[in-house]
Amino acid sequence: MNYFVKPSHRFLVPCALSLLGLAPATHAQTKISKKATEHVVMIVWDGLRPDSVTRQNTPTLFQLAHEGVTFSRHHSVYPTSTEVNGTALATGMIPARGGIIGNKEYRPEIDPLKPVAMEELKVVRKGDANGNYLSSATVAEIVQKAGGRTSVAGTKPVALLADRSEERTSPAAQSSTDIFEGETAPASAHSAVIESHGEFPAKVEYPNTKQDSWTTSALTQTLWKTDVPKFSVLWLSDVDYSQHETAPGAPIALAALKSCDAQLATVLSALQAKGVRDTTSVFVVSDHGFSTIGRAIDIETQLKAAGFAAYSKLQEPLKQGEILINGLGGSVYFYVGGHDEAVTRRLVEFLQSSDYCGVLMTRKPAPGTFDLDKVGINSNAAPDVAMSFRWDSKPNSFGIKGNITADFKRKVGQGSHASLSPFDLHNTLIANGPDFKRGFTDKTPSGNLDVAPTILHLLGLTAPTPMSGRVLSEALRKPETKPAKVTSGKWEAQTTIQGHSYKQYINWKKVGETTYFDEGNSTTK
Repeated sequence: MNYFVKPSHRFLVPCALSLLGLAPATHAQTKISKKATEHVVMIVWDGLRPDSVTRQNTPTLFQLAHEGVTFSRHHSVYPTSTEVNGTALATGMIPARGGIIGNKEYRPEIDPLKPVAMEELKVVRKGDANGNYLSSATVAEIVQKAGGRTSVAGTKPVALLADRSEERTSPAAQSSTDIFEGETAPASAHSAVIESHGEFPAKVEYPNTKQDSWTTSALTQTLWKTDVPKFSVLWLSDVDYSQHETAPGAPIALAALKSCDAQLATVLSALQAKGVRDTTSVFVVSDHGFSTIGRAIDIETQLKAAGFAAYSKLQEPLKQGEILINGLGGSVYFYVGGHDEAVTRRLVEFLQSSDYCGVLMTRKPAPGTFDLDKVGINSNAAPDVAMSFRWDSKPNSFGIKGNITADFKRKVGQGSHASLSPFDLHNTLIANGPDFKRGFTDKTPSGNLDVAPTILHLLGLTAPTPMSGRVLSEALRKPETKPAKVTSGKWEAQTTIQGHSYKQYINWKKVGETTYFDEGNSTTK
């Protein structure tokens, strides 16, 4: 049943046109929504820190916020990385319920020798053999099931996770396309995209304006050629790419902000030209915040020097007692062969004795650690030990606060994230549309988990299973529920290792049943 669009006559159209949404799908009965929102567009500025949104850096976004809602206490989920939060934004679920707990994970059924990149097409297709690569339905899938067309365009491959299906059976799904790093799902739509828009620029630049501009135009000029669908996603690569290459606040990073602002202006102009700006709710959100690397650690070398059989890549499948290291930037996952308890205990104590361990989480209880469940990463593919590196609030050379220790894949002075630092956890959300308050700063804690349920609420839809996030009702002009109770707290764990005291904590807030992390760190004395 189609809940959105008025019935239309059936007629035959070329398949490629249907896939691009250039021809109408077959529709059924209409459901009238009580909301003023008819369309939703979610624009992801990858890695956008909230303190980067200023009149000077991002004039279009600044004005959008001034006329809409700024969520001043917004949170990423942990780990504060792209694929994890891309899944959270798509599903409204904590990582363990969404199905992805790291940008890379050790999935031996996909590759028994190394962690795999969770957004790579070949990984997604192999892992999705049974249709459950993600554990929960995405917003795009829910909208399509209700009969609405969707369009997704991302410079980065993470965009594939929003609408990954290769098989399109319903009319709504057949008229929906996902563009990711110049490729498409379904693959049959690719030639039509290229014919309409040209080849995706091959080279990443800093700022990555060419690729992001191509992606923006692919959405607004190609996927929106005939009309604006019910739900759209635009995922920009900046400011993430530029901040990784340089640092937050660097001249190139500031140029990347202006580039992203120009893409936003293009989207808003396209909505205006289509005559739907007044009936479209626009979300501008980042997947995570950003920090500067103050220290880079080669974990593999350190563990080997301490007598561990530790590897970042295996020559043969993981053996009993061996450790596979999965560096994520500001965090590291450790997989112990056979879940060897003695090796795991020694690994935990070694990390607690170091001067770079921030917060430790373990599959099985261990002194001075938190369970993986506490941070929502206890999936079937969970590591035996997860470590968030330490952080501090010192400014970098450009005056931007927030340093982290990170793995050695990037240099000291460059940007990174994925830790429990508040500079990684506190990200950006701005919303503007007919159902949102105007000129409002929402000081109630919110998070990426809340975006999906709020979008569905605006479109008059419900998820097939309850989401981890909540509807951001306090930001709506006509809230349908009373504000939920806000609570806060601090988890602590401590132990003594070789005469030294190790103590770690996580500060959290809770709104109703949804929990947000403010920061986590440790001290050793």
